[in-house]
Amino acid sequence: MERILRGIMRYRNTTREQMVKEFQRVRDNPEPKAVFFTCMDSRMIPTRYTDTHVGDMFVVRNAGNLIPHAHHFQDEHFSCEPAALELGCVVNDIRHIIVCGHSDCKAMNLLYMLRDPDFASKNNRRLSSLRSWLCTHATTSLEKFLEWGEKGMRDPLIFYSESGLRRFVAYIDPDNQFAVEDKLSQINTLQQVSNIASYGFLKPRLESHDLHIHALWFDIYTGDIYYFSRGSKRFVPVDEQSVEKLTEEVKRYYS
Repeated sequence: MERILRGIMRYRNTTREQMVKEFQRVRDNPEPKAVFFTCMDSRMIPTRYTDTHVGDMFVVRNAGNLIPHAHHFQDEHFSCEPAALELGCVVNDIRHIIVCGHSDCKAMNLLYMLRDPDFASKNNRRLSSLRSWLCTHATTSLEKFLEWGEKGMRDPLIFYSESGLRRFVAYIDPDNQFAVEDKLSQINTLQQVSNIASYGFLKPRLESHDLHIHALWFDIYTGDIYYFSRGSKRFVPVDEQSVEKLTEEVKRYYS
């Protein structure tokens, strides 16, 4: 806590004045461009690796960057995540939702261990809120991963997207670069796209192409950011070679 207090003092003496100017600039006319879901992992600093500033994004963080599927709620408003979707996309008319997973995700590492039925038993889940959270809201991701693994981890996966009639194909780590838990993390990130699309209050905008869902994945050991390209059907590193092509894809698919 001492480190945080000292950090506040450094902020007061360095960047505070500039931040206040930014707050004043957006106070009466904020125009956030995205609702950004990511993990609560302390290594994930989304405003830094997206170079965004005050007023640019709504950021929602939890263990495993999960957005519970709407079928978990009799009333869709019983959770922080759908409430954030409503606040961002209905109240504030934001047009882009981004889900960002990452490598070496402790929540995904634990989800991988939950393949063991005994470890995932109800008795053990009562001992761990994190285990219960994952068993409740990430089971679909794990089931998809296990089914894919049984087929040799080569076949493409299919995910529902903006509507029940729209789907997209995904090849997961076709170059076999990442650890098995990271492959699960990428599958989980894409599964959240389907979960977001399950909410009734978003459907009119999703079906009219006025609201769009994107997936990013961050490799914390290289600093590389991957964007899921529906054209390439895979996570593509955002770099000097790909950025123009990805930008054109975004304009084509999501404008």
